Amino acid sequence: MTRQATQGRLRFLSGMQPSGRLHLGNWLGALETWVAAQRTHDCYFFVADWHALSTNYSDTNQIRTWTREMIIDWLTAGLDPERSTLFVQSRIPEHAVLHVILSMITPVPWLERNPTYKEKQEELKERDLTTYGFLGYPVLQAADILIYLPDAVPVGVDQLPHLELCREIARRFNHLYRKPVFKEPAAELATHAQKIPGTDGRKMSKSYNNAIYLTDNEATVREKLRTMVTDPARVKRTDKGNPDVCPVFSLHKVLSPPAVIERVNRECRTAEIGCIDCKKLVADALVTRLTPLWEKRKELERHPDQVDMIMEQGCQKAQQVARQTVQQVYNVIGL
Repeated sequence: MTRQATQGRLRFLSGMQPSGRLHLGNWLGALETWVAAQRTHDCYFFVADWHALSTNYSDTNQIRTWTREMIIDWLTAGLDPERSTLFVQSRIPEHAVLHVILSMITPVPWLERNPTYKEKQEELKERDLTTYGFLGYPVLQAADILIYLPDAVPVGVDQLPHLELCREIARRFNHLYRKPVFKEPAAELATHAQKIPGTDGRKMSKSYNNAIYLTDNEATVREKLRTMVTDPARVKRTDKGNPDVCPVFSLHKVLSPPAVIERVNRECRTAEIGCIDCKKLVADALVTRLTPLWEKRKELERHPDQVDMIMEQGCQKAQQVARQTVQQVYNVIGL
């Protein structure tokens, strides 16, 4: 009997690529949603290390390190291995088995119309992304999801086409083999903090070098916020500002208490508060939020065996479910 059947909870699944350290956008845009979900759902969260190869196949030196660091970041952010299954994709070979089977039934035009396919090729012109793996990674993504029979998958608006393709593959499989093996997981849309601004005002991203990382110490966090861009029209201290176009105020709305948000919104427009003091207030709020994470990380780093045990136990739990699904698929197909 699966954990879902035992607990009577809806199943929730998501993953992240280990392409570097996690930053504020990952935490506020995804991890907080995951932490909340584990209170009410049967949760599976995985490190998608095979997916990291889709665009970084020529530079794999850091994947193992980033995988471990990601698990530590998840734990510090509040994911609880007693309530969520945390595992690593490549340690569950059943993902690859289901990927092969689903690739046999997925039409190539479905993959070519994937908006990310051409966008990423344009964005990463220095890399050769004309590979079978890059074209077909949505099929692997579908296998990652469908193998755990989840009821819901948390996604941002930009990821909805990926989940819809997964649902189409599930429908096609169920139709071809006349058995409702796979659920069509619903999209669990994030309702807040989907796009956290980086220090340059663009969306926070490792590739833009504008990120505040969960592993940054207090001095680094405060320095990054001190140099963050603000309302471009506010050149002098006496100039009145417009919080609606200020990236720093966007952080206030996510991090600061209501009284501070109201104060900054009012005093910026009248030039009663300057950008330096405004940034200090948001830095204070962020440091307050990050301090428990920093303390938890120090504790985990003192007990590396605990992290290894959590990863191993999570992989064992995930593989039990994955094996059941693959066996059901084999039975339906006749393998």
